[in-house]
Amino acid sequence: MIGRLREIIGALVPAEEESVSDQELDLAAAVLLVEMARTDHELDDIEEREIRRQLETGFGLRATEVDSLLERAHATVEESVSLHEFTRALHTGMDYDEKLRVVEMLWRVALADNELDKYEDYLVGKVADLLYVSRGDVIRLRQRVVEANARN
Repeated sequence: MIGRLREIIGALVPAEEESVSDQELDLAAAVLLVEMARTDHELDDIEEREIRRQLETGFGLRATEVDSLLERAHATVEESVSLHEFTRALHTGMDYDEKLRVVEMLWRVALADNELDKYEDYLVGKVADLLYVSRGDVIRLRQRVVEANARN
C-alpha cells in the first residue's frame, strides 16, 4: 500500500532537474550575449569586443576558448527559435548571484555603445524575469553599468 502510494506521488512530482555542465552554462550565457548584441539589428565591433571581454573576465575563459564559444553561440543563435532553453539552463545551473552577473553582462553589452535601444531594454527585462531576478536588482545593475561607462 505505501509502496503504491509512493509510486503515485513519484509520478505526480517532477523528477529533480538534471545538473547543467559549466560548458552548457557558458554556451547559454554566450548565446544570450550574442542575442543582446543582435537585438538592435546592428552587431557592431564595440558590442563584439564587450561580449569577448565579458566571457573572458566573467567566466575566466582564455581567448581561444572564447573564439570557440562565440563560434558555437553565433551558430546556435541562428538555429534557435526561443531563448527559453538557455535561460532555463542558467536558472537551473546558477545561484542568484551568478544570475545577477549574467544580467550585468547583458547590460554591459547593451550599453557598450552608450545607447539603449528599447528592444535591448526589453530583452534584459525578459531574461531577468526568466531567471527570477528581481526588477529592483535589474535597475540597480543597469545604473551600475551606466555609472561605470560614464567614468570610462
